[in-house]
Amino acid sequence: MEKLMDGAAAESVGVQDWGLVDYQEALRRQMDLVGLVHQELARETVILCSHPPVVTLGRGTRPGDVDGWSGELVEINRGGRATYHGPGQVVAYPVIDLNHRSRDLHKYLRTLEDAIVATLAAFGIRAQGRSLQAAAPGEEAVEATGVWIGSRKVASIGIGVRKWVTFHGLALNVARDATAFKGLKPCGFSPETMISMEEVLGTDPGREAVRDKLARELLARL
Repeated sequence: MEKLMDGAAAESVGVQDWGLVDYQEALRRQMDLVGLVHQELARETVILCSHPPVVTLGRGTRPGDVDGWSGELVEINRGGRATYHGPGQVVAYPVIDLNHRSRDLHKYLRTLEDAIVATLAAFGIRAQGRSLQAAAPGEEAVEATGVWIGSRKVASIGIGVRKWVTFHGLALNVARDATAFKGLKPCGFSPETMISMEEVLGTDPGREAVRDKLARELLARL
C-alpha cells in the first residue's frame, strides 16, 4: 500500500514509500507523477521502494553488458548502462522540478551522491561520490558516478529529465545478495565491484532504518 511517511506532510517535498513494487508498475506511476508535478498539480516527491529482481538497461548500455542474466530485462530512458535492482536495496526516485531550482544536472547528481554518503556515514561507513575508478585491472581510471567505498561500488545513480522534472534516481545496496549482479557488468564494471552495507558492516542494518535516514538526507538537500 502506498503511504506517506511520518512528518512528510510538513515538508515542501513529499515522501512516499511504495514498498516492494514491480519495476514496470513503479515506472508507470512515477511517470504519471512527473506529468502532474510539471503541471503543478502535485508536489515534488521522493519515492522510496524496492523491486523484485530486474536488470534495467539505460541509454548507455553496450553489447556484452548483459551476458548470462536470466531474469527480467527492461529498457529505460535514463542515463547510464545496465544495472540490477532487487529487494535488498533501497531505491529512491526523486521527482523534482528543476525549473524552480538550478537547471544543473551535474549539481543534482552531486546532491544525490551527497545524500547517500551522509546516510552511509550515519551507519559508520566512509564513502565518497563520483571518483576515478578503473572498470578492470590494467584499464585507465575514469570518473565514475555513484557512491564508492574505495574501489567498491555501494550505490548506483541514473537519472532522467522530462521538461526539467527529474525521474529515475538511485539504488543503495543494503543487504548482501550473492547472485544479484551475476551475468552482467553493472554500470560497465565487473560484478565483484559491487558491495553492500551488510558486507561492510558484517550485519544487515535493516532496510527501514536505511530508508528513513536516506529520506531525511535527501529532503535536507532538496
